[in-house]
Amino acid sequence: MTPPGRWQGQRKSSFAGPVIPRRRIDGIAAVLLPFDVRGNPDYAGLARHLERTRAAGLTPAVNMDTGFGPQLDPAGRAAVLAVTRETLGAGARFVAGAMPFGDSGDQLTAYKSSVRAIIDLGGTPIVFPSELFRDAPGAEVARLHRVITEPAEKALAFELGAMFAPFGRIYDLDTVKRLMEIPNLAGLKHSSLTREPEYERLAIRDRERPGFHIYTGNDLAIDMVMYGSDYLLGLATFDPGAFGIRDRWWEAGNLKFSRLNAALQAVGTTAFRDPVPAYKHSAAVYLKLTGMLPDPHPHPACPRRPEGEEDLLAPLADAVLRTVSGAG
Repeated sequence: MTPPGRWQGQRKSSFAGPVIPRRRIDGIAAVLLPFDVRGNPDYAGLARHLERTRAAGLTPAVNMDTGFGPQLDPAGRAAVLAVTRETLGAGARFVAGAMPFGDSGDQLTAYKSSVRAIIDLGGTPIVFPSELFRDAPGAEVARLHRVITEPAEKALAFELGAMFAPFGRIYDLDTVKRLMEIPNLAGLKHSSLTREPEYERLAIRDRERPGFHIYTGNDLAIDMVMYGSDYLLGLATFDPGAFGIRDRWWEAGNLKFSRLNAALQAVGTTAFRDPVPAYKHSAAVYLKLTGMLPDPHPHPACPRRPEGEEDLLAPLADAVLRTVSGAG
């Protein structure tokens, strides 16, 4: 790691901004919702994983893609919210996906109802993409975010690549600027799995609204935190403890950050291979390997990895453990 102050705010290239040593990282983990062998949600397992995530110093995010939010109906998402609030206790920060999936009403009304359910339990809503946004012009995307998040003191926006879901869309830069102009939107999760557009968003943020958070969703480039991104990652649910240690090492200027970041990135590069949605099965396998789940079962609709996933992930999990323990 280069000593603090080396770049002193000077850009290294036309894309990457300066590395920002010793910054405090706002880490949010998209928490996996585990399932039992019969295909039912394992709420006890969810509660334990929420506790681990909080103990690691990360903010839990539920009803995200990693938590199968789009596959759950409104009652299922409400059950997850209830478990989250009960587990974390009053006043604890959490983020939750606001979405219309499975609701019998119109999409806009469903979004507003979802936001209300989240803020009533003290959570921060993140507007999960859907067909409502896929073909809308930028001005309409911004208007919809204003209407949907109006009751929330603070909310987040979310752009999702089509590799994660068929309704996914990465916005143009004009739309991103419009979203940054919405006062109660505190940040944007960017999930393109590509570095260049995230560098562009960081540059716009620095110029237009410095307090706005860009949360990387790039599980293939988790070092984006070095350049000013925070994160909301599905990969962080694999090992929230290791992510928390990595983040604290960066803030402290500890040279071991690079080694642990590389070990975690190896997990991400493997788990987020094609087909990308099967990363959730990989997460369940990893959590079983590390003793965090009794069985590696994702949602019944989740694409499965082939046999041998455990053998593929075991040495990577061991490398993370050895690095954290100082034996690596």
